[in-house]
Amino acid sequence: MSDEQPEPTTDDRDSTTATRDIADVAAVEIITTAAVHLMSAAAVKCGLAEDGPDGAGADYLDLDEARKLITALAGLVTSAAPEIGSQHARALRDGLRTLQLAFREASTFPDAPGDGPGEKLTGPVLPRAAH
Repeated sequence: MSDEQPEPTTDDRDSTTATRDIADVAAVEIITTAAVHLMSAAAVKCGLAEDGPDGAGADYLDLDEARKLITALAGLVTSAAPEIGSQHARALRDGLRTLQLAFREASTFPDAPGDGPGEKLTGPVLPRAAH
């Protein structure tokens, strides 16, 4: 029997490097990055993607998928807010609210106040009254 350790594979080295890279990133950065990914995906699913050479951004409208993404975002933002500080939380809440309003606007039959995506976590989201 040999006491030699097998030589690390490329996958082992990649995993070690990825672990070290993640260890160097602050939790607030990971949380905000995850939130931005959810926001971007939800915006596309709300039909807010830019028009491109292959068609209109509205072609990507999928409110069932948008609801899931917005609800997940609401959970992340609501639970992380006390941990990430008011400056980061405020920006994430603003983005979340904008998506909730965009969802309501894109809906043929809007949800009742408090029943929209993520509203069980954030409370009802209604457009602000014009001044």
